[in-house]
Amino acid sequence: MSTANETGTPIGVIGGSGLYGLLDDGSGTSVTVKTPYGAPSSEITLGTFAGRSVAFLPRHGKGHTVAPHQINYRANVWALASLGVKAIITSSAVGGLNPELPPGTFVLPDQIIDRTAGRADTYFDGSSVQHVALADPYCPELRRFAAASLSVAGENIVSHGTTVVIQGPRFSTRAEARWFRSAGADIVNMTQYPEAALAAELNIGLVNLSFITDSDAGESPSTAGSDDVNAQLVFDRMAEAQPRLLAMIGAIVAGIPDGYTPRQLIPVDAVASVLSAKPVG
Repeated sequence: MSTANETGTPIGVIGGSGLYGLLDDGSGTSVTVKTPYGAPSSEITLGTFAGRSVAFLPRHGKGHTVAPHQINYRANVWALASLGVKAIITSSAVGGLNPELPPGTFVLPDQIIDRTAGRADTYFDGSSVQHVALADPYCPELRRFAAASLSVAGENIVSHGTTVVIQGPRFSTRAEARWFRSAGADIVNMTQYPEAALAAELNIGLVNLSFITDSDAGESPSTAGSDDVNAQLVFDRMAEAQPRLLAMIGAIVAGIPDGYTPRQLIPVDAVASVLSAKPVG
């Protein structure tokens, strides 16, 4: 962890499907972080991106080896926090539920509907009882910085949206997709929860950049040229979008002020107790 101090307090970046590396030139130092919750998805790469110190973690591991329901979300967020991270940018491949948001659209979601089951989604499951206020699951200030930075960069994005987070690894049925749309969801994803809640519990700001790869489970049966979701379609479209995705993440990274202070949603001493827990392994 001394490497993080040498390069300054880093901004955390968690890469979703299709984003397994951040530093184009291969620079940076990989560190293995042990946590009280087991191993994170991967080593963390510390380096410079968009002129800032960053700590990059691929959510699904290098090469997409960790399924959504098997991701150790607590370990991932704790590992970044242990390196001094106070702001996290995450990327996600998502399906589109709102017909006004076609594939190819980038979204900065501001709400979550949690439809996952059985995931470890809190650091406070012992004697310290804490209730995080999650009315705004993504940091409103970071979202404003991100939207402003992307606007200056000339990117056309949707600055609001509701994500329904499903358990995975399977995709939705058509009936489920209709249900999600009727509930007001705009996009569907498998990983945005509990990531956002866990960051909030450690008083870390988090903003998500979602890329719509498909139309999830459309209203009509699949036909040639359909945008109904399948895994290969998601990976192919994420690969096509990667240059733009990297540029957008770079703009967000550069646009976070040096003096950014995240929301304090949990008492500082309670957070300190979590971060001082002894790593295992």
